[in-house]
Parts: sequence; C-alpha cells; structure tokens
Amino acid sequence: MKNKIYNNLIDLMMLPGLSGHEKKVCNYISQRLKELGLNPKTDVMGNLWVSFPGEGPSVMLFTHMDQIGFVVRKIEENGFIKIERLGGVPEKSLASQAVIFPLENGNEIFGVITNKSHHATQQNEKYSVVPYKDLYIDVGVNSFEEVLNLGINIGSPVVYKPSAEEFGKERIAGTSIDDRAGCAIAIAIAEKLSLRKLGPPIHLVFSVQEEFNLRGVIPIAQQLLPDIAIQLDLILATDTPDMEDRGNVSLGKGPAISLYSFHGRGTLNGIIPHPALVKLFEETANQNSIPLQKSVHIGALTDLSYVQLVGKGVASIDVGFPIRYSHSSLEVCDLNDLILLTTLLEEVIKNIDKNFSLER
Repeated sequence: MKNKIYNNLIDLMMLPGLSGHEKKVCNYISQRLKELGLNPKTDVMGNLWVSFPGEGPSVMLFTHMDQIGFVVRKIEENGFIKIERLGGVPEKSLASQAVIFPLENGNEIFGVITNKSHHATQQNEKYSVVPYKDLYIDVGVNSFEEVLNLGINIGSPVVYKPSAEEFGKERIAGTSIDDRAGCAIAIAIAEKLSLRKLGPPIHLVFSVQEEFNLRGVIPIAQQLLPDIAIQLDLILATDTPDMEDRGNVSLGKGPAISLYSFHGRGTLNGIIPHPALVKLFEETANQNSIPLQKSVHIGALTDLSYVQLVGKGVASIDVGFPIRYSHSSLEVCDLNDLILLTTLLEEVIKNIDKNFSLER
C-alpha cells in the first residue's frame, strides 16, 4: 500500500490542475479507478465519483482535485503577463517563483514571476512584499503577439511549476500536496472497497473548485444526498517555530481530525463535527493503536462547510494529514501519516453498520 500511495502522490503532484482546469488530474484518477475494475462517472462540473453498494447510512468520502494558482489578467505589449490570484495564494512567497501555463493542447509554457534586481532596490523596498497585482510573469518573449502565439491568452491558467521531492525520513515536499495527498489516499481506499463483501453504501468523490469557492462539490452532494460526509484534506501542522502557538499537531505523528474550523473573513462558515463521528474516529483509532491528533483552527475552510447543509443536513467531519507550509510552492507532508490515515479510514468504514446512530 505504501508504494502505491507514494507513486500515485508523486504522479498527481506533477500534474497541473488549477480550479476549473482539473482535467489532467481527473483523467489520471479515472484511469487508476478503471484499473481496479470500477466505473467512475463525472458530472457537468467535473466532479469524479464511484459508488459502492451496501447497507446502513450512506457515506460520502471526498477529497478535492484542484489546486491554487492564477489566471492571466493582462498581456502587456512587451510580452510581460499580469495575473489574478485564484485561491489563497500568499503574496509574500511569489517573487522569483517558477510557474507553468498548462495549455489546452497539453503543452506547458514555462515562466518566471519577476523580482526586481536586488542591486536596484531602494532601502524601503528590501523589506516589503510586492502586491501580486504589481508582479509580472516573464515567458521569454518580447511582444503581445508572441505571447498569443505561445497559446497564452486572457484567462489562461497558471500554476507553480510542479515539483515533488522525497527528503528526510519519508517526508515529501512539493506542489499541490493539498490535496493530491488526499486523492492518493482515496485511490487506496477505492482499492480496498473494490474487494469488500459487506459495509455501508460508500460514494467516493473527487471534487473540483474547492480552492476557488468551496462549492464545486455541491451538485454531486445534492445528487447523492449522503447521511454522512467525511472530508479528506490537510490539517495544519503546528510544530514549526512560527506555528507553535496554534495547536498540537505534529508532522509524522499520525492523522488528525478537526474539532472546530471557522473562516471569519467573509464566508462566516466552518465545521463543528457531528459528535457521533468524533466518537467513531476516536474509538476506531484507539482500537487499532493509531495515533490520532486533534485540531482547532480559525482561518481555514474546506468544501465540507457547504456539503453539511445539503438536503436535510449531513453528519460531517473533517479528517486529514498534517501539512507544513500550506499553499506555498513547497508544501511538506509525511508519507507515514498518509499510510496511517488510510488505515484509519478503512477501519472507520468497517465500523459504520446499519445500526450506526446519528442521533445527537
């Protein structure tokens, strides 16, 4: 299992998949599912899913395929390109980043986000962050027409140049670990589900546009109307000097559940998990000697915040793997956390039977 999760994760991290442009990622996952003898489906939004019949409350286990990035806002006459952010892109880490423009024909155009030469900066510029709207991308040409000839136009997607590196003791650094790690885990879960004989109805969903507005998954959730939703994504690690006052989640110490999340900037949305699901994860982790970390966080959301409100309401919980440096070009996770999370999810699913109660 470890090798499969590792290989799928690395492959997925190397695929561009900006929100609204998830096709390459979707095709890869679809192929992996078909190799398991499954028949995945897609909807008009681009969500990918496969269902497994069973008895008991229905479960939607889902994770998102898309990543943060940019879209082209303006092409200057001299060939430089201005961009608009898509998702929570940190401005402080943009200068000098390598990016690519994934084109419709499958080609990828390399570019560099500009950074004013150090020798020309004034004293007040040396310690300031340049707003993204003032940055440019250099794609190595000198005119508006040459940019168009490359296949780049207004609205073209842009992402960090994909990368994936293993370092330390089975730690992985690179682009879009959020949430290609979740996708790799979900593929592993699909393999287990394809072999099972008993269990609850499971809808395994790979969603779109989570990083854009958290709502791309809503059409498929409305169609499936699950009783339980388990969302699989990152949990912020707090074991670095700049995060140590934010919680007790450490990289390499196992999977985690979120007991409270809230996004106070505009959406006024978040998740307080269903107590029956909290108890289920805690007891299952204890039964299987799996360390289970807990997170409480303000400032982050997942698309579960909207899935929980579908139909008559859905019992919901966010579960995930610790990650460092989220939304940067070099996120970091621990492979062993992914393996333990996969095992935990397998056992949790086994413990959901027709008598499982969702009463509060």
